[in-house]
Amino acid sequence: MIKNKNKILVTGGNGRFAKVLKRENTKLNLYFSSKKECNILSEKSILKVVKKIKPKIVLHTAALSRPMNIHETNINRSIDLNIIGTANLVKICNKFNIKIVYFSTSYVYEGTKGNYSEDSPVKPFNNYGLSKLGGETAVSMYKNSLILRLTMTEKPFMYKKAYYNLKSNYMFHEDLVKILPKLIKKKGIFNVGGKSQSVFAFAKKNDDDVKKIKLTKTKKFPLNQDMNLNKLYKII
Repeated sequence: MIKNKNKILVTGGNGRFAKVLKRENTKLNLYFSSKKECNILSEKSILKVVKKIKPKIVLHTAALSRPMNIHETNINRSIDLNIIGTANLVKICNKFNIKIVYFSTSYVYEGTKGNYSEDSPVKPFNNYGLSKLGGETAVSMYKNSLILRLTMTEKPFMYKKAYYNLKSNYMFHEDLVKILPKLIKKKGIFNVGGKSQSVFAFAKKNDDDVKKIKLTKTKKFPLNQDMNLNKLYKII
């Protein structure tokens, strides 16, 4: 049984990853806040739940991600949830010296050369990446913070087809839950994902029925998105 100490406030408590974390976690003392209880667009709402829970850490999983085109068609919503909401959390964490762990994305990198380290230049290739980088900027200003540049997805793999010529670091939500207790002790920026391989190779290991398809240039999606995970491997 987890003792009532070192409480961690999880934003986006009803989100895809949070649901897996709630089911799989056995080591962390977590409090899952709904959008209604912790509205990240309202500093007053954040302040209220922080005073109630008195967390040592805020695990910021609340974000706007899919559908990906929403970041192109509704940039106001993308800016509000991924940039302004994150900045609001940082300000409250700074006020009470609470550590913030920010869930970012590998999409902050350009995605053309691969093997991106945490020190590589950032150049997002779409608005989603830009919105998450905007959140990173606020988090980086606050030293009591950790940024996780993640490549993860739901289990089982969501699609019946997968790109054989797109290289990435996919991992399942469940894989992150296993290493999260070690990760949250750190500060700075960490690339987090699985083995560098094609999306098809990743998907095929878990579903023999997945068909391979080619990502064409017309999709305007970079083909070499994998990250260097050496920094991660040193702690896990």
